[in-house]
Amino acid sequence: MLQILYEDESVIVVWKPAGVESQSARGLKMDMVSMIKRHIHNLSSEKGEPYVGVIHRLDKPVSGILVYAKDRKSAASLSRQVCEGGMNKKYLAVLCGQVDKNVDKYVDYLLKEEKSNISRIVDKGISGAKRAELTCKALQNIDREPYGCLTLAEITLLTGRHHQIRVQMAGHGLPLLGDRKYNPDFAAAKREGEKLALSACWLSFGHPVTGKRMSFHQMPEWEVLTEFEAVESSYCG
Repeated sequence: MLQILYEDESVIVVWKPAGVESQSARGLKMDMVSMIKRHIHNLSSEKGEPYVGVIHRLDKPVSGILVYAKDRKSAASLSRQVCEGGMNKKYLAVLCGQVDKNVDKYVDYLLKEEKSNISRIVDKGISGAKRAELTCKALQNIDREPYGCLTLAEITLLTGRHHQIRVQMAGHGLPLLGDRKYNPDFAAAKREGEKLALSACWLSFGHPVTGKRMSFHQMPEWEVLTEFEAVESSYCG
């Protein structure tokens, strides 16, 4: 079911659930673009397939807020904001381990392996490697069996790379809870019920027509969040 946070003639802001593709998917599985097109078609008297411009993406297992354009001019404006740093987003994550500092910045070089669809940290001079930067702000720590120390963190991407948060945090000894691609701990069948604890909870951008700054914030529905105290007040977006 499509969860709409905001909509007008130019844009639609939605919440993407974990497990759903951000863009058009192959096969019969529903994706965000298909759901938005169906929604627009049901409300409009115009014939033909509605235009839905994909501006940014989230990995399939990651939930979060996304904005889509409803016309090409708006899509071009929003895409420029992405390229020029005018669109900002923050993520909420649960890390396995304790963060040493309240706020830390990580700078690495990532290389994407197309065949295996993974990225890895490599030396700066490696051909094809791209600079990756993010900041990690520790919000709370808890001890939870069988994982030990878990850290609730706010992560801000300063670059946009393939699987960036998952790769960098794992590379610095703080893999994400429930990440079966970069956290070997979760390959075990006994932990299959744990979802990937990563969500794009905060998004801000300039409206492509009015220029008005718009901000959206929504918390994910993770079971593990109930074990942290006063999550809403500690995470202000």
